[in-house]
Amino acid sequence: MKLKHPINAHKGLTAPVILALMGIYHNFSTAPWIYLALHGGYGFLWLLKDRIYPDKRWEEDISLGLGFSLFLFLGAYWIAPWLLISSGLQPSNFILAIAVFLNIVGVFLHYSSDAQKYFTLKYQPGLITDGFFARCRNTNYLGEFLIYGSFALLSLHWLPFLILAGFLFGVFLPGMLQKDKSLSRYPEFERYKLHSGFFLPKVFEPSSGSINEEHS
Repeated sequence: MKLKHPINAHKGLTAPVILALMGIYHNFSTAPWIYLALHGGYGFLWLLKDRIYPDKRWEEDISLGLGFSLFLFLGAYWIAPWLLISSGLQPSNFILAIAVFLNIVGVFLHYSSDAQKYFTLKYQPGLITDGFFARCRNTNYLGEFLIYGSFALLSLHWLPFLILAGFLFGVFLPGMLQKDKSLSRYPEFERYKLHSGFFLPKVFEPSSGSINEEHS
């Protein structure tokens, strides 16, 4: 089993799980349908990305037990739709609009920056300091955070935000720190680091220009 298999299984099962929850709780109101479109669509795009520009990090071989544990761990992301659908609460139009906006921005940043990284490194290995990475070194992580933030917002409950914080500090942050450590082997990295944000973009800083950077 590869690391990507339990991850892909979770992403692919998200839409059926949400539909099942809607059926179990007989809740087919507007909010669950919007949640289904956003979270189910995100899972579909993840599988599509894996076919078009896969991430080599997920190709690592793992044991069956670890894969099952990882699947259960990722199941924490299904708490948000369960809370929304089982409660019967309806987010206001304002909350719906904000959630959709955050999701669209997050999907754009996450999948587009991953595409830039994949195809740039495929044809020109090195340091990437332009495009999505000109002002932020972890645009893909930021996008994913916004995506799951939109799901948490729709749940109308504090627990998904707590889960998201756990993933941020327990999974995202170690990955970002490891990436910075890997990129520090390039002599240009220190200059690039001054002009780019770690997680949030340095909006008012000038771009460092084109230095080409590798992302691990």
